[in-house]
Amino acid sequence: MVQMPRSRSTTDSEGELGVGEVFANGLCMKTTEVEAKLDEGNIEEAESSLREGLSLNFEEARALLGRLEYQRGNVEGALRVFDGIDLQTAIQRLQSSLSERLHVPRKGRSRTESLNTVSQHAASLVLEAIYLKAKSLQKLGRLTEAAQECKSVLDAVERIFHHGISNVQVDSKLQETVSQAVELLPELWKQAGCYHEAMSAYRRALLSQWNLENDCCARIQKGFAVFLLYSGVEAAPPSLAVQMDGSYVPRNNLEEAVLLLMILLKKFYLGKTKWDPSVMEHLTFALSLCSQTSVLAKQLEEIMPGVFHRVDRWITLALCYSGSGQNSTSLNLLRKALHKQERPDNLMALFLAAKICSEDSVLAAEGVGYAQRAISNTQSSDHHLKGVGLRMLGLCLAKQSKASLSDSEREWLESEALKKLNEAVPFESDNFDLIFELGVQYAKHRNLNVALHYANRFIEATGGSMLKGWRLLAIILSAQQRFSEAEAVTDAALYETAKWEQGPLLRLKAKLKISGSLPMDAIETFRYLLALAQAQRKSFGSRPSVHQVDDDRVTEFEVWYGLATLYSSLSHWRDAEVCMGKARELKPYSVESLHAEGVKLEAHGQIQEALAAYFNALLLDPGYVPCKILIGALLLKMGSKSFPVVRSLLSDALRIEPTNRMAWYYLGMVHRNDGRIADATDCFQAASILEESEPIESFSSIL
Repeated sequence: MVQMPRSRSTTDSEGELGVGEVFANGLCMKTTEVEAKLDEGNIEEAESSLREGLSLNFEEARALLGRLEYQRGNVEGALRVFDGIDLQTAIQRLQSSLSERLHVPRKGRSRTESLNTVSQHAASLVLEAIYLKAKSLQKLGRLTEAAQECKSVLDAVERIFHHGISNVQVDSKLQETVSQAVELLPELWKQAGCYHEAMSAYRRALLSQWNLENDCCARIQKGFAVFLLYSGVEAAPPSLAVQMDGSYVPRNNLEEAVLLLMILLKKFYLGKTKWDPSVMEHLTFALSLCSQTSVLAKQLEEIMPGVFHRVDRWITLALCYSGSGQNSTSLNLLRKALHKQERPDNLMALFLAAKICSEDSVLAAEGVGYAQRAISNTQSSDHHLKGVGLRMLGLCLAKQSKASLSDSEREWLESEALKKLNEAVPFESDNFDLIFELGVQYAKHRNLNVALHYANRFIEATGGSMLKGWRLLAIILSAQQRFSEAEAVTDAALYETAKWEQGPLLRLKAKLKISGSLPMDAIETFRYLLALAQAQRKSFGSRPSVHQVDDDRVTEFEVWYGLATLYSSLSHWRDAEVCMGKARELKPYSVESLHAEGVKLEAHGQIQEALAAYFNALLLDPGYVPCKILIGALLLKMGSKSFPVVRSLLSDALRIEPTNRMAWYYLGMVHRNDGRIADATDCFQAASILEESEPIESFSSIL
């Protein structure tokens, strides 16, 4: 029986190659004589010594010589030795051996198995030599040749084992060589710049039956996922030959990478592989790219306790839930992480908590506290983080002002918000979002010239690539009564914007047409907008995901409601009713439909029915300002007994929208009818000033 040729160092541990003794076929010989002949360049004589001393054939002796040279670090010498090996001869020998084994009766199986082991050992030595030849070429920088040699090893194994390798068919050394070659081949193709070949090599490694160990397979899967994510090479779907009926076939690089990374996590959960934190990092990147952070949260929740520190897990989960629009869940996790017994000064958690609170007037005061803690915990040298903290503080103060019941408090909060945003500018001068937010805040304060400066600055900084910059500029121009310029800006933005994203701009254009007393042009624009909204609804489905809603696309309901409002202003009541009917089909219960119904009833003299519609709207949304104003206007006509109610309704409307000119106007009417001429004058003056700077859309709608 032939034993695997091996060398043993006389000084190092067993298994070291290159010096010491070599064993094969039950024989042993010193390598000193062989190495001396190799040093002299006598490859043939060294080969002859091994063949005679260990009873080896030509291929086996050459393979052993090459391995000795490679282990000694003589890569070029090893390559010269490997060039003389006939791979095909060894493959044919093993193929014939396996064929004999399959046709031998069970009684004679023992001797045939012994012969098969002999052939496997010989072929294993030759295949290892070709693998080492590929490694030698790699070290010499001949990468394409190295990849071809490595590929020849796998081709040979596939010809030998037609149905893949099983545990009982091969010895450990042959399996080790196969595993190393499978793992090396895609790396060689990548280093050679042959990326499509690398893609094929990865798929071949994962789809063929190589009997790889779990750790080896995991390394290949991770390498392929990383390649798909960051290489920039678009992969074609797997060939039809490897696709199973009913199986999931990834459509692009991102889907295939996510699938591979989730398989790796599954292996870890089952205890088949060791934990690799980089797998979760790559999966985080991949799922964030496709806005599927809720899926990432589920994966994080499935990881066993102890892998992540609980606070790190809470903060990461909070980021995931925030990204998927589940702000309430995210904030609850952040509150746990920021507890005084956990990490109360964690900047990432503080900033995220402040950001979430800045989007809700009820939570804004809590957000102010988080932002102030973040600022106090930033190092004096870290200007960027201090700028972020000041910006979050400004946004929270601005949102908190909306919930303020006192006019003086609201004015102070708005002033402080603007002050903090301006303080952030020296630290965050290149932050485009900060520039945009300053433009919006100045516009809300009706400081339109400064707002216009920031809007232009934002567009210049972003190269006009951000839709919200064009919208802000057009709305500011409309507030300055420069409607023709606003329409020109809108047209320019439509030209620069993809059709799928033109909804907000088309809505803006329709309102500009209405302001310009061009109702028919506005109707035509609404028709284009309606076609876009219907196409988007069919594409996204009736329940779009959170990230699709956040893109500020105009819904079909909004378009029908806009048309109904326009037809109502023209007293085309039948057309208005048809449009509202379409809107109700999409959203049966809405304040907008009740508001439109009340306007129609009021126009037809049905005052009580109109009031009922307006009150029903307030039951749905107590903060709906248009209905508060219309109720106040109707009650104002009913006599002095209703003045306290009217005053309360209009004051509440101004608390929610301090710049609503109609609320100021009707409040002035109440004061006039009540004999408070000075108060009435102030209200009328405020209404007049606001009318001169009234935008066609609310500035707050852009944020």
